[in-house]
Amino acid sequence: MAARANSLTERATKPDGNAVHTWSMPANDVRVFVETMTRLGYEENALLAPAGLCVVELCDPDARIPCETLGAMVAAAQRQRFTPNLALELARVTPAGAYPLLDYLVVTSDTVAAGVVQLARYLHLIGNPANIEILEDRDRVRIQIGEGGAPFSIEYLASLIVIHLKAETDGRFAAAAIHFRHTPDDVVAFARILDCEVRPGTSWNGLIVPVESWRLPLRRRDPVLRHVLEAHADDVLARLPKRAGLALDVQRALASRVADGNATIDGIARQLAMSGRTLQRRLAAEGVSYQQLLDDARKEAATRYICEPSLSICEIACLVGYSEPAPFHRAFKRWYGVTPDIYRQTQVSRR
Repeated sequence: MAARANSLTERATKPDGNAVHTWSMPANDVRVFVETMTRLGYEENALLAPAGLCVVELCDPDARIPCETLGAMVAAAQRQRFTPNLALELARVTPAGAYPLLDYLVVTSDTVAAGVVQLARYLHLIGNPANIEILEDRDRVRIQIGEGGAPFSIEYLASLIVIHLKAETDGRFAAAAIHFRHTPDDVVAFARILDCEVRPGTSWNGLIVPVESWRLPLRRRDPVLRHVLEAHADDVLARLPKRAGLALDVQRALASRVADGNATIDGIARQLAMSGRTLQRRLAAEGVSYQQLLDDARKEAATRYICEPSLSICEIACLVGYSEPAPFHRAFKRWYGVTPDIYRQTQVSRR
């Protein structure tokens, strides 16, 4: 019994890649989680007590709660009453609109493709530490959920994507396969409920989507409302703490170095008075890699520069540390699912 309890705790709280994160999430979103868990028959107090929380704390609109606290509640619930594929079951009873700002940024998009781009851009609004990358091929699209979340969080996010996109396309959306680095409790049931192949033990987490599903229109598309929501969401994101600890120090150092060609890990390590190996090890303990921080810095700078009409795409590529435009185009499409030119046209049309 003790071994199983330990396993449940790790699945709920241990980030994929065995790292420890310092992310936090809005108390309101933790409250949504608790309310949804009660629909599955769990008692509110039994969820809150092991995490040292009370209902009053969850009603504070300005409070933020460590993501590890959410994991502790999941682990406690599973120890009390084990539910196979709990993340999937939770996703099944989570309605669109449970996370109002993020959900409506997605469902008011024109197509599935545009909606997933919104999800990738604004996922951190709900304190989810994972990153979403979009890799398009000729006949399929790979929605990759990057390192940062525990297996429970990854299963929940992947399930929500499939369930909600199916609802928002009147049942037409279908994933071809879901990949997990870990193994869910019941792979057969997971595949049956989501109506797609589930492949555990692979090298990445995420979904394979046929291009036909990727291009489907969403039934609640509304560009006017979406633009209003984006302005608010951008303001919220700008005020969120991006990192903590050493990762925050590295992020600040990279902000001033990303364009001068001296953004190597050894250069940043010297600035922070340590060796490159020590910096790498300490970042790993915080659940982030140097390459991820560098990629984030380049993405943030590119997003800022792309709105400057006086700068060419080639100049922006150089400003964010790329020696040639081609790798910058590939990175930008991975970040936002569209090329820099299309993204710039979209931003101009909103003004």
